[in-house]
Amino acid sequence: MLFFRYALEARGIRTPEDVLPLYRETARRLGLRNAEPAAKTVEGWFYEGRKPQRVFRQVVVEMLGHSIEDLWTEVPEGTTPDFVPLKGASPTAPHADSGVDLIEMKRTGAMAVRRAKEFLLGKDREAVGADTLDLLDDEVVRLVAAYPREPLSVIWDDLLETQDQVFRLLEGGRVRPSQLRDLNVKGAVLSFLVAKGFNDMEVPHQAMTMTRVAASCARDAEHPGLIALTDGLKSLIAYWADKPEDAYHYATQGAETAVNLRGTVGLWLLGLQARAAAVLGDEETVRAANRQATDRREHVVHDDLDHLGGLFTYAPEKQLYYEVESETLLGHGGAQLAAQAEQAVQGYSDPTSENWAFGDLAGSQCDLALVRLFNGDVDGTAEAIRPVLDLPATHRNNGIVVSALRVRHALMSNPAHTAVVARDLRAEIEAFPSSRPALPRG
Repeated sequence: MLFFRYALEARGIRTPEDVLPLYRETARRLGLRNAEPAAKTVEGWFYEGRKPQRVFRQVVVEMLGHSIEDLWTEVPEGTTPDFVPLKGASPTAPHADSGVDLIEMKRTGAMAVRRAKEFLLGKDREAVGADTLDLLDDEVVRLVAAYPREPLSVIWDDLLETQDQVFRLLEGGRVRPSQLRDLNVKGAVLSFLVAKGFNDMEVPHQAMTMTRVAASCARDAEHPGLIALTDGLKSLIAYWADKPEDAYHYATQGAETAVNLRGTVGLWLLGLQARAAAVLGDEETVRAANRQATDRREHVVHDDLDHLGGLFTYAPEKQLYYEVESETLLGHGGAQLAAQAEQAVQGYSDPTSENWAFGDLAGSQCDLALVRLFNGDVDGTAEAIRPVLDLPATHRNNGIVVSALRVRHALMSNPAHTAVVARDLRAEIEAFPSSRPALPRG
């Protein structure tokens, strides 16, 4: 048995599934934003003795308090290893005098913080104070940053709770006129994220209802950018629900609202317009919308939504991903598009980048698989989509599943559909959605 597995079992961790929560906790404590290993990757460490890739090693070392060399050393059966722990590593490792486990301490501490937040939110009974607004500001910023990077199940409860807190303040009649716009902006942003969550869980009706709530808050805040964004979200929901006419209508409506805005929201709406037009087979509109978005990129002046980040900015990486997707939806291939598709994947290759998003990475990988398939490269298709199929179930949101199924559909009609690689890949993709959607626990 490897010392890695021995050390885990000594802590009561006896399955690969139990490794991931400890890994996430350690990575979060280190402040690292590395890509999370897939369940199959952890199984390889646990059962087959494969060493972790470099991107995962720092977390594994900190998690268990020993070097990779020691952890990947065989421990003869019936013996007790005597490896010396690394100095200062793995505060979560058990010690004789450790007292309360650090994970339990953090859990009880989080409960105390939640109680303190409730105290602060209820303290200002006559009027909402600056501390309450600052607290909500911090939560909104955290949730916006986390949404593209974390599984929905990790942030869902906090997202709903924070939205509820904002709504209670708006309903309570304790808000000064000078605070009203700020709270409506927060309500719009949080409702936007909740609506996106319902869409990721493949509940389009609930997603659309929550988007209308976001739009109402945006209108009350008199914020044109947020109003346009909610039209974009309606388009996105319709797009993934296979309603391209509706998707095009909402994108066009939002683009008209955003025509004089200098931030990136207008570019996102053009990208949404191009994708919807591509599903409808309108190649001329696809090219016109993408060309207009490219021209406008040169004149962008980042606004408050861009500075918020996450889903509220349309980064160059995302623009390229959308452009490639619109071309693949038209059934195009070729060397130039293949190079662009590879560039789109490369744009999301660094999980520490501020614009990194696991959903956009998976979408761009599916697009690369399609382009390679259209170019007759079935092996390249399998290689491109492999990281998507290895995603843990928590990450398999609706958009990722639909993107993967597009590859399967294309494989069925491709001349190489009888090849062994193509048949095996079709079967694997068919099984991919079996444990979705990526629902929050409970």
